[in-house]
Amino acid sequence: MADVKIAKLQTAIAAFDQISENEKSGFVSLVSRHLSGEAEQIEWSKIQTPTDEVVVPYDTLASHPEDIEATKTLLNKLAVLKLNGGLGTTMGCTGPKSVIEVRNGFTFLDLIVIQIESLNKKYGCDVPLLLMNSFNTHDDTLKIVEKYANSNIKIHTFNQSQYPRLVVEDFMPLPSKGQSGKDGWYPPGHGDVFPSLMNSGKLDALLSQGKEYIFVANSDNLGAIVDLKILNHLIHNQNEYCMEVTPKTLADVKGGTLISYEGRVQLLEIAQVPDAHVSEFKSIEKFKIFNTNNLWVNLKAIKRLVEANALKMEIIPNPKEVDGVKVLQLETAAGAAIRFFDHAIGINVPRSRFLPVKATSDLLLVQSDLYTLVDGFVIRNKARTNLANPSIELGPEFKKVASFLGHFKSIPSIVELDSLKVSGDVWFGAGIVLKGNVSITAKSGVKLEIPDGTVLENKVINGPEDI
Repeated sequence: MADVKIAKLQTAIAAFDQISENEKSGFVSLVSRHLSGEAEQIEWSKIQTPTDEVVVPYDTLASHPEDIEATKTLLNKLAVLKLNGGLGTTMGCTGPKSVIEVRNGFTFLDLIVIQIESLNKKYGCDVPLLLMNSFNTHDDTLKIVEKYANSNIKIHTFNQSQYPRLVVEDFMPLPSKGQSGKDGWYPPGHGDVFPSLMNSGKLDALLSQGKEYIFVANSDNLGAIVDLKILNHLIHNQNEYCMEVTPKTLADVKGGTLISYEGRVQLLEIAQVPDAHVSEFKSIEKFKIFNTNNLWVNLKAIKRLVEANALKMEIIPNPKEVDGVKVLQLETAAGAAIRFFDHAIGINVPRSRFLPVKATSDLLLVQSDLYTLVDGFVIRNKARTNLANPSIELGPEFKKVASFLGHFKSIPSIVELDSLKVSGDVWFGAGIVLKGNVSITAKSGVKLEIPDGTVLENKVINGPEDI
């Protein structure tokens, strides 16, 4: 039965001229794997907690050479890749998410470029920046990177694969049913970074320039900066793959974790966990770390594994609906590739290397006095003694960046804040200080204004009379 489906699918796909032969074969092999149901069930009893040899504590890494020449040699073996396929739609922005302004008028991309520029300048090295776009972000990104033409950093863009969405009912591609627009297609997750690096020719180009490692991270993680100690460790120990993990807090219970399984290190995602063990997976006691998606990978190893078609990561089925038609997107994640590489390790890094901006509540943290901006690096305020950031919940009025910014005359001081919950139409004046646990609720249809200079400490506010 599966063979018949695949044969029909291949015939339909052969007619598409929007995508390459590599994309066609990559897609067919993904669907075949999905249909063959080769998903291996995790045997819970075989899961072991990784030792410090496998997940190395960051503090135990040797310091990198102080010598500028030695550091230059080290950095010349590195390329940086940012996953730039996501749109800013959830935050109410058009275009790539990486062009949302984060702080002081700088976008994610500006900060990334400034950081790498300062490295190249300081050490006289040549670390290139690669941006992996999707067909959703490609055209816009090409226009945007023109503004960096005069910087001392080489920027290369390439596209990840473009696969057709599958109609659930008959497993045929949506574009062959008359859906000619973008909605017929999808980018198959960041696990696709490895074949796409190869298919775009970027991988061979980097190897020919003497590059050995690529540091891959999400473009919205402000903490994912080049770390010389990590790079030095990987080169010395010949680790082909390294995943940065960091201790879980209650906010991260759904994040994937690293386990030792049958002698190899691998990523365990919540979707792979049998129902009976989900609460155990979410507990901070047994699974103490989670994947930041900051990944360091050896380029020769990527080439070897892609050529051997050996990167068979777990498939994540992502059901969607397009114009009332139920469709399926099959995706893979880059972190799941860890088990195919030799001498793969995790490094348990400080939380500061994981500062993602997924929503306007994260933007509030980053734009506040909790952080400062130095040479493109977002640095946490030492005045805050609590290692964890405040938990921030903002209502739907704050969901889009423009309306979020409109509700604040200036971003409040939150160095001493533990939690903030805002619901309803709340407007903040300038110079406000929030401390402890603060909850502010505007009654439905009522605009609640917090006056300039207000200090709120451990307060519950349901109306102007409570301020």
